[in-house]
Amino acid sequence: MSEASGPAVAVGSSPFTTRTALALVLFGSLVFVALLWMIGNGLAEGSSNNGGAHAEGRGLNGYAALASYLERRGLSVRRSRSKAAFDEAGLLVLTPEHGADAHDIETAIAEHRHLGPTLLVLPKWLAAPVPAQLRASTKAKAGWVVLTDARPPRWAGDLASFGALDLRAENADAAGVWRGFGLTGRLPDGAPVQSLSSGSVVSLVRDARGQTLAGYRDDGTAGPALTGDARDPEGAAYPLVIVAEPDLLNNYAMADRRRAALALALVTATAGRERTPVTFDLTLAGLGRSSNLLTLAFSPPFLAATLCLLLAAAATGWRAFVRFGPPRVPERAIAFGKRALVTNAAALIVRSRRFHLLGGPYAEASRQRSARALALGRTADAASELRALDRAALTRGEGEHAFSQLATRLSSARSPRELLKAAQDLHALERTLVR
Repeated sequence: MSEASGPAVAVGSSPFTTRTALALVLFGSLVFVALLWMIGNGLAEGSSNNGGAHAEGRGLNGYAALASYLERRGLSVRRSRSKAAFDEAGLLVLTPEHGADAHDIETAIAEHRHLGPTLLVLPKWLAAPVPAQLRASTKAKAGWVVLTDARPPRWAGDLASFGALDLRAENADAAGVWRGFGLTGRLPDGAPVQSLSSGSVVSLVRDARGQTLAGYRDDGTAGPALTGDARDPEGAAYPLVIVAEPDLLNNYAMADRRRAALALALVTATAGRERTPVTFDLTLAGLGRSSNLLTLAFSPPFLAATLCLLLAAAATGWRAFVRFGPPRVPERAIAFGKRALVTNAAALIVRSRRFHLLGGPYAEASRQRSARALALGRTADAASELRALDRAALTRGEGEHAFSQLATRLSSARSPRELLKAAQDLHALERTLVR
């Protein structure tokens, strides 16, 4: 049967305890918020260890080892997928790949020059993922690559920040030795050496032939850590350092203790201070990510509004959890039992407004009950029973023709109030007769 609105009744006890229900709600809420945070921060996009030459790459050409090494040395290291990092203070490390655009690189340098030093590492290696047939035999891990060729980037000559920049990739037979920052060592055996020549670049690290492997732009912005003298830098800009030979800094290089020491010295000298935060840019390596609503929701100043919304949701949930009493459901429209049958019949009469049909049957039922109670003859007709009931009422102190008059008044009643008053009077007389 259908249910309708009406008095509510309590539902049976819950199959879960209060603590279990609360734990489920809290766990689900935390997982949902964590999912939103992960989506907003790009953690749901999969691993960025794709074999590229960037701070997340764990292949020979990547710079994950350098970033991890700087972190272990106590520096604050950040891997940024947003161009907003160009407008933040600290050392910015740019690691563009062969397919990068010179205009994008120049834009990044120009936006950061007045906020902090910039370290530009040029690409050299062309790499490919480890072939499937070699993975099992070499036990290759995710992100490992095979170095296929060494080639200078085509866009290097278009960098206006370094003037006329000439890159060369030569065999390492005679040029494999490097010197700089009071250190010396060898580049990876058999690997071509990439060097640069430019009238606007001062050498910091050279190979055995005297070619520049790393240097800074000679525009007066370099500090004592780079120039080696006590003169203060000129202007408000920060130094710009370029590394032509990536095997001085990449994972290939960090396998050697001397090259690792050189990498730390180069980064520290470029930063100018020991505790300068370091940001590795990933946008020029094709891993940029634009901001979305979820990203903004978990970033200042919108983070405050997000926290307020979460607190309001938590308060609403707690208020619903500790509500007064058990949950309630509407009562059945037609309940079970005799009382429900009488109630439904009465409701039907009230809705149909046929009150004039109630008085006669009730008066007849009262006459029959009273006659049986007084043991009147069963063969007597209705008129004889009414006269006998009137005599019995008269002997009990009631008025003459009391029963017949009340029955007539009840039969002729039309309004609910008249019916109720006449029925109450007849019921009281009936109780007087049968005592």
